[in-house]
Amino acid sequence: MKIDIYEKAWIYAGTAIIVVFLGSMLFGAIVEAAQPPSHVETIDPTTARTDPRFANPGVVINSDGSATVIGLAQMFSFMPMEMRVPANRPVTFRLTSPDLIHGFEIVGTNGNAMVVPGYVTSFTTTFKPGSYLIVCNEYCGIGHHVMQGSLIAEDPSVAPEAGARVAPLGDGSTIAMGALMESSHTAMAHSTDAGHEMEAGAGMVTLMEVGR
Repeated sequence: MKIDIYEKAWIYAGTAIIVVFLGSMLFGAIVEAAQPPSHVETIDPTTARTDPRFANPGVVINSDGSATVIGLAQMFSFMPMEMRVPANRPVTFRLTSPDLIHGFEIVGTNGNAMVVPGYVTSFTTTFKPGSYLIVCNEYCGIGHHVMQGSLIAEDPSVAPEAGARVAPLGDGSTIAMGALMESSHTAMAHSTDAGHEMEAGAGMVTLMEVGR
């Protein structure tokens, strides 16, 4: 049977595309160890804050120089608010939420995950030296726009020693900070005379006292 040269070209091209696709799948599964999620780690969201795995949010420096970040995403803040990790070393994030679905995006990096109540989100990545903004990219309520934190990747020579834990601010301070930011936005929008400004200022002082 005679096959036209153009038909042969399409047959060869189609076969090559299939081989490339199958090859990329095998490469990802074998070399890059990319596999579907399994053995999902769960947690009771009602006791997430007291669960031994998340009772002390912070950054732990491991003996091999890598770091593990234990964190909570909650309305409307991250715990810890500031994360100091060694640059150019593996950093593993273990995150959960006690209330709603939140996003955890480290702007300008490949660190981007959903934090779902009842589950533990875990991923590992590395960072170049510098400061990075952390934002919630899943709408979670009226204070969503002020839910942010920071990550500082610093030279391992100045990072905490192995076994050290970098502790975050307490719960009250974190929540109060979010409330203060929300209050300041509201005050700027509605304070049009001196009387209103005094009322807004008094409200912010009250929030500061509550957070202490």
